[in-house]
Amino acid sequence: MSDQSPRPRTSGKPYRRPKKDPVRMLAFEALRAVDERDAYANLVLPPLLRKAREKEGPEKFDGRDAALATELVYGTLRRQGTYDAVIAACIDRPLREVDPPVLDVLSLGVHQLLGTRIPTHAAVSASVELARVVLGDGRAKFVNAVLRKVAQDDLDGWVAKVAPPYEDDPEEHLAVVHSHPRWVVSALWDSLGGGRAGIEALLAADNERPEVTLVARPGRATTGELLTEESAVPGRWSPYAVRLAEGGEPGAIEAVRTGRAGVQDEGSQLVATALANAPLDGPDERWLDGCAGPGGKAALLAALAAERGAALLASEKQPHRAGLVAKALAGNPGPYQVIAADGTRPPWRAGSFDRVLMDVPCTGLGALRRRPEARWRRRPEDLEGFGPLQRELFLTALDSVRVGGVVGYATCSPHLAETRAVVADVLKQRPDSELVDARPLLPGVPDLGEGPDVQLWPHLHGTDAMYLAIVRRTG
Repeated sequence: MSDQSPRPRTSGKPYRRPKKDPVRMLAFEALRAVDERDAYANLVLPPLLRKAREKEGPEKFDGRDAALATELVYGTLRRQGTYDAVIAACIDRPLREVDPPVLDVLSLGVHQLLGTRIPTHAAVSASVELARVVLGDGRAKFVNAVLRKVAQDDLDGWVAKVAPPYEDDPEEHLAVVHSHPRWVVSALWDSLGGGRAGIEALLAADNERPEVTLVARPGRATTGELLTEESAVPGRWSPYAVRLAEGGEPGAIEAVRTGRAGVQDEGSQLVATALANAPLDGPDERWLDGCAGPGGKAALLAALAAERGAALLASEKQPHRAGLVAKALAGNPGPYQVIAADGTRPPWRAGSFDRVLMDVPCTGLGALRRRPEARWRRRPEDLEGFGPLQRELFLTALDSVRVGGVVGYATCSPHLAETRAVVADVLKQRPDSELVDARPLLPGVPDLGEGPDVQLWPHLHGTDAMYLAIVRRTG
């Protein structure tokens, strides 16, 4: 009969089972899902947090635990590039030869050491304990050795060691310091223009935790109602925006639960309201959102259309995303319809609409604050896949609007290949269309550039980096 009792170590010390820390276990599970399944942290975290609360109970897993788990996940993903450089300097093999689960444990440990106020001894011991649970004792020793090296300096000290001097290689310096892939730094710098201060401010803003912003859908909720919530303050630019300055759980707000309000970045609100307010000639009765999923802009457009007696058609290619659009629009006071249709092969007749929004699929480089993992997932070659689709959808939008009507071309990316290059190429093919100055359609919003298109920025406007061009069909 075999002995199933814990065996002593060779040192003579009795074997101790590793303790499972629910917060760090949850953070590790989230990082594994992001790495293995290409999941997004904002979709993975909520069910993991609910599961932890149910399993551990509210006494053992409270709001502070949830906040720490969220910080560990998002902080590690945002600073992954910097932390990879630090870890690479502390090991004797290429980083690519480190098993991904080991690297995730190391990255969580490095973030606790360099990016939080967790005491050094607690950060190291908690990370080693996590390694014992998920990796085994052998690899836990490796984690311990690496983290003890990392703990010998702070973040500024490590950055000075691992980043090349700005004077020698500006883009690589910024990539390491601000934890962005080099190609993203280069693309954002080109889009932004200007000198060092602007790009540094933008990259730093990408690494800040964004505020939760709500939208009060016209005719269904008011900002006054939302401002009665704890820590709620008015939005900066959108008349329908309210910010939760200290975070908070939007799902706990009655207006959000019932769909009268929603969670929506202020940049997205501005895109929808600018299209709705663009001047046109003739009737204003039929509106189209041609890439409507997951439904935030469509819900705001539908509410604005209802105020004028207009109807919105919301079209989305993917059926499951069309379902999300239908859910977002449920209860809208005016007429609307949601369909699952390919915007490049539309089922509606040409010239059917007075206003058309085409918020096209893109790299998402404008929302890196919210989806930090996207910066590591995207590649420059992705632009080659998006470009033809963006042009085709924009051309469809111009076909779909009547003469005298307006089209809004929008992206959640500031990359010039997805913004001005697309607009310029399409307008060359369409002499029957002209750009409209979009800047007056965003009243009170500063730093909108020379126009006629608009580029919003996290560091200047506190929004995602939304792009908008307004085009009028003239013939």
